[in-house]
Amino acid sequence: MIPNNISSPSPSPSNQTNIQISPEQTSILKTPKNYHPFRTRSSRKLAILNVVEHQKTKPIVWFAAILCFIFSLMLIFFGIATLICYLALKPSNPSFDIANASLNLVYFDSKPYLNGEFTLLTNFSNPNRRVHVKFESLHIELFFTNRLISSQSINPFTQKPRETRLQAVKFMSSLLFVAQEVGVKLEEDVQSSNRLSYYARGTFKVKVKMGIIHLSFWLHSVCHMEMTGPPAGSLVARQCITTR
Repeated sequence: MIPNNISSPSPSPSNQTNIQISPEQTSILKTPKNYHPFRTRSSRKLAILNVVEHQKTKPIVWFAAILCFIFSLMLIFFGIATLICYLALKPSNPSFDIANASLNLVYFDSKPYLNGEFTLLTNFSNPNRRVHVKFESLHIELFFTNRLISSQSINPFTQKPRETRLQAVKFMSSLLFVAQEVGVKLEEDVQSSNRLSYYARGTFKVKVKMGIIHLSFWLHSVCHMEMTGPPAGSLVARQCITTR
């Protein structure tokens, strides 16, 4: 029989881990989120003085910033002024055409050497109503069957609005060496149909004046011409295309 007065063993002191924390220790363990060990009154003053001294901008930086700001305003102003003038005036490209042409002389001094005299009456026109145009670096080349025969330059000139200018350009070729097939084709064209095909290529630098605003661009013209044979060679047909 088991005696009734035997009680269950009480837990030993080693199994009980009761830790008591005082209010002072609790306040030490719970550190505030915004706590900083250097946030005292004197340290805050020193930090503010250091930041102000560190952020002080040099005068040359301010000067460069002011210059950049003024330059940006000038770019915006001139851009808007150019756009307004362009939309108000709507300038058109000048045109180039051939009014007339004459083939005065073509012959061979021995077979491979070509001699010739060719005259073009060119027509430059400014279709704009209120825009002045200046032609610079005018250069015209004359070709026969993709062979350069002669080239000429024209002195610069200025055109008023709605003005047309006729300019005679004479091309001379003396003892120009050409391939045999070029000479054969020229003789065949003269004997068979009394027609010769030439083309002229022009390159012009154009300056447009719109008040205080000046614009410059290049024009490229190609004119195909059909001529009768010399000595009274005259223009039969022509077609000119001008691109920018």
